[in-house]
Amino acid sequence: MAVLGTTHLETRRYPKLLYVLVPLVGLIVQAWLPRVLGQFALFDLALVITVYFALGRRSPIEGTIMGAVMGLFEDALTHRPIGINGIAKTVVGFLAASVGVRIAVENQAIRLMLNFLLSLLSSAIVVFVYRFLLGLDLEWQWMNELYSAIGNSLIAMVLFPVLDRLQSRD
Repeated sequence: MAVLGTTHLETRRYPKLLYVLVPLVGLIVQAWLPRVLGQFALFDLALVITVYFALGRRSPIEGTIMGAVMGLFEDALTHRPIGINGIAKTVVGFLAASVGVRIAVENQAIRLMLNFLLSLLSSAIVVFVYRFLLGLDLEWQWMNELYSAIGNSLIAMVLFPVLDRLQSRD
């Protein structure tokens, strides 16, 4: 297991179709499931998928693009102004990939901790953009965001190993 200061870290590769299908299914489920579960839908699949691919690919540019695309599509499927989630997930994708460049993130505990922290950061960015950049009033409950970060981590605990099995072998 490599740690800080290592020069060679493995970049994960996946079938090209997987780069389209996983985000697409994630966005569909993200848009559909809250209608079924209502207020109990405390998760952000777009964020979990962005973090997973950004950590695995270890490219800040690809992580940034993945986050921007996922966030903008998520905004298009919600009632929020276009760009709010795009900004938050762009930052999260960049940071996740940047961390993936520095340390080996194959350890499940490290990936879960990063997912939890980046989920909270994404929520903080959304609040910042809403309140300070747009000047809009946003009713925000930090306890719900903590539950959402925990929910994202639980989803990641199941989803990450499944996606790990789908990676291409050279």
